[in-house]
Amino acid sequence: MEFSSKLLENAVAEMAQLPGVGKRTALRLVLHLLKQPESQTERLVSALHSMRNEIRFCKKCHNISDVALCDICANPRRESELVCVVEDVRDVMAIESTGQFKGVYHILGGKISPIDGVGPGDLHIESLVERVSSGEVKEIIFALSSTMEGDTTNFYIYKQIEPFKIVTSTIARGISVGGELEYADEVTLGRSIINRIPFENSLKQ
Repeated sequence: MEFSSKLLENAVAEMAQLPGVGKRTALRLVLHLLKQPESQTERLVSALHSMRNEIRFCKKCHNISDVALCDICANPRRESELVCVVEDVRDVMAIESTGQFKGVYHILGGKISPIDGVGPGDLHIESLVERVSSGEVKEIIFALSSTMEGDTTNFYIYKQIEPFKIVTSTIARGISVGGELEYADEVTLGRSIINRIPFENSLKQ
């Protein structure tokens, strides 16, 4: 791809680093920005700069937030004793869109994957164990994707919290094996949470 401007080429190269954005799409987006009023581009730059420098993570569940405690954890109408364990923020958004879950969350920030160099210490597992050990949690719902890494992570956490004798469950397999939560339709995902099964049962399958 030939560029008549080094500035344009640099902008396209940076835009193309975004997930799912190839060079042709990046070029189309950059050219679109060039056609817009300068004020619109400045608002975009300002929004990205503010997000990158001012965004915070909830001190309790690690959700993205503007303040120390996210809106979900701070909501007194949520069932704080019911904790859904997910991989990342996109999973929280997917589950919230179903309107079926009234508990709170714990975001791990990934899954255990030795091949990728991700171990338990790289995830927010210790803080989850602390929440359980404090006595505030009555049930943990494992809602990680049905992959080898997801199952490994579920089992590792299960063994860490087993001594505390709380209820552990996993979402029903309405979500296809190997599927990611964010791509599941709202009805299927909602039913998978409502029809969750004891985690011990999943170990026998």
